[in-house]
Amino acid sequence: MTDVHVLGIRHHGPGSARSVAEAFATLRPDLVLVEGPPELDQIVPLVSDPAMVPPVAALIYAADQPRLASFYPLAAFSPEWVAFRWAASTGTPARTIDLPAAHSFALHIAVPPAVEDTAVADTAAEDTKPGDAEAAAPAQLPYRPDAIAMLARAAGYSDAERWWEDAVEHRIADPLDRFAAITEAIAEIRAVDDRPADHPDVVENNRREAAMRRLLRAALREGHARIAVVCGAYHAPALVPANFPPAAADNKVLAGLPKTKVAVTWVPWTSARLSLQTGYGAGVTAPGWYQHLFAHWTAPDSAADVATTWLVRVAQTLRREKLDASTASVLEASRLANALAAVRGRPSPGLAELDDAAQAVLCDGSPLPLALVHRELTVGHDLGSVPESAPTVPLAADLAATQRRLRLQPSALDELLTIDLRKPNQLARSVLLHRLALLGVNWGTPADTGRTKGTFKEAWTLHWQPELTIAVVEASRYGTTLATAASTWVAEHARISGSLADLSGLLASCLLADLPDGISAVVSVLADRTAVQQDVVPLLETIAPLARTCRYGNVRGVDVTGVQRILDATLVRACVGLPTACAGLDDAAATAMRRAIDSAQDGLSLLPELPLDDWHRALAAVAGSDRIHGSVAGRATRLLMDAGLVKRDEVAARLSRRLSVATPAPEAAAWLDGLLSGDAVLLIHDHHLLQLVDDWVAGVRDEVFDDVLPLLRRTFSAFSRPERREIGEQVSRGRRPAQSPGVTALEIGSAGPAVRTMARYLGWEAIA
Repeated sequence: MTDVHVLGIRHHGPGSARSVAEAFATLRPDLVLVEGPPELDQIVPLVSDPAMVPPVAALIYAADQPRLASFYPLAAFSPEWVAFRWAASTGTPARTIDLPAAHSFALHIAVPPAVEDTAVADTAAEDTKPGDAEAAAPAQLPYRPDAIAMLARAAGYSDAERWWEDAVEHRIADPLDRFAAITEAIAEIRAVDDRPADHPDVVENNRREAAMRRLLRAALREGHARIAVVCGAYHAPALVPANFPPAAADNKVLAGLPKTKVAVTWVPWTSARLSLQTGYGAGVTAPGWYQHLFAHWTAPDSAADVATTWLVRVAQTLRREKLDASTASVLEASRLANALAAVRGRPSPGLAELDDAAQAVLCDGSPLPLALVHRELTVGHDLGSVPESAPTVPLAADLAATQRRLRLQPSALDELLTIDLRKPNQLARSVLLHRLALLGVNWGTPADTGRTKGTFKEAWTLHWQPELTIAVVEASRYGTTLATAASTWVAEHARISGSLADLSGLLASCLLADLPDGISAVVSVLADRTAVQQDVVPLLETIAPLARTCRYGNVRGVDVTGVQRILDATLVRACVGLPTACAGLDDAAATAMRRAIDSAQDGLSLLPELPLDDWHRALAAVAGSDRIHGSVAGRATRLLMDAGLVKRDEVAARLSRRLSVATPAPEAAAWLDGLLSGDAVLLIHDHHLLQLVDDWVAGVRDEVFDDVLPLLRRTFSAFSRPERREIGEQVSRGRRPAQSPGVTALEIGSAGPAVRTMARYLGWEAIA
């Protein structure tokens, strides 16, 4: 007869992990079965690799739909990890038992959730409780009664986490007796579950447990002497052989289930992602604290008190942040924590007592330093690692090799990376991040580069999250290397792009990501689209991205000959159609046209060698027409004046005509806004123009002033505060006396103090 021991554990419970280790030392099983999809068996042996450092997660995904995936996280204090490592160290076979992921994913594909997308990066983990099955599953998984909460309430606890710590994590007892008591308690709770047998959650749970029992029966037929089964406590009663239903009943539950092809691997995980705060259903409130507990319990020569050593680490964390935390304060906090545990009837200080003591003694009663401790220590920022031998797609292997070559390793912390594009190695880092961004692997987010205005500097905020592994797998369908995958992605999206602006954006992205093949693909599509584009606004909006590509493509060593040809053709077509397109615009259309003209002007300014005669003639036709919306005509006038093609006297004449009483006030205000937007230099240094504007504002009739005021406020609010102050001071001084050309008026009165000071230096006491 095979001796089967079912060890019902709490996922990520250090007490459960210690109990599993103690039980294995006593039982010495010759087969270990751990809850998890059987597909994991092919990667379980990797847990013995020295390069496998928790926290890590087993990743299972549908081969044809990589975003349909599940994570199975493991920390050093996870009982499953302890079971796998013990088996590896003793040469004992270890396998996983659960419903195969091939069935789970196929069922999900057949009956997709009705509410939300199932992309693993966008959904929370399974809504499990301590003792339930664990998986960061892609679908809306069943809800099971919170058995641990029910036991806590029965024991008089309002907090299930605290009861579990007191009853399991901190209690010293025979591990086999402890597991037997947990199984018996869970069995009583399951006995009062009154949900009908056809309830979807019950059906799903029964399906999983039937699959577990089928695999356990197969193991029993192999003739092992002792089998240890490590599973979520909720499932423990159903896996005791004495409670098994007939095999035919389980086979009936599992008959006819669909299947799909899946793939498995290991990926790094983070301690923060083990936390309940991330929405992880089987998570714990304090991964860092549980790691501390487990490390203390398993250290062979550890005689130090758990509470005291924890408070020492709290003090170290505070000191790193330049906060006072003396040794005497640590001792006082330790005494307070023990006193609180005694008053509250707890067997030893838990995290709640340690937090209260730390806040009262080490943090001077303030919750802010304690929040820092919680983030840095209680949760932590650990990032695991997996060996290179772990199964992976070629694209992920290329990414890992590139990261090693560029010395740019993932981190669970936000890291600000400043890149100097003049250095080859750092330029390669920029290329890597831009290629990943194109593929949807958002490891880096562009950040502010500070005060520099140069084009040689980039800044990125790097933060690696486990879900990015899924994004890499999904992107692997485009190619086996980052360069080929990004180029293929660009070519595909260029073909389906619906606007010239999107194509121009793709072109700029290809430039930053150093994708010559991608540029060629976009240029080909862009040439076809611009040739048939009749709307002037999209043509104008395309000019700036094309100009940036021409300007900076040469800097990065990219051949932009084809881009230059498209830019020349686009500019000609835009110039020809601009005057006609500007006629008869309403306010909304005029705003869009003016924005497009400004965009085109900004792009053309990047290429001083480009001949702009056609552009300036088109602007002159717009500026000189009274049939064109004032906002657009005023803007064209300003651009021509900035280019030195319109004299200030002519601008003043146009301003006087546009602001005359014959022009409706709203139209005049729109023209004024187009002329002045940008900066106030024109008004500050041309007193005649300022006087014209002041006179016009003063003469606007009361009945239309309310309509004009918002536009005027928008125009002048764009000026800086010093500019507005200078304009106000000039207007408050009123009209200046006429002066002869070239003669500057002298304000002798204002110079009085300086004159008297110089007189004293020269000895002219009478003047002084």
